[in-house]
Amino acid sequence: MNLDQIIPAIALIAVLILVLPSFIETNLEKKTFFKNLSIWTIIVLFLVILLYLLF
Repeated sequence: MNLDQIIPAIALIAVLILVLPSFIETNLEKKTFFKNLSIWTIIVLFLVILLYLLF
């Protein structure tokens, strides 16, 4: 891994650490949690596919 791959990975992990506790706190009900998790999964998959096709 090059430095240009490590820095964004560290930044993404840091954002995840900052956002995850609040995300879990606001989604204590299983139904709400899985609904929000599925929405985020769709967004991430869409972005990954889009970036794969563009580059």
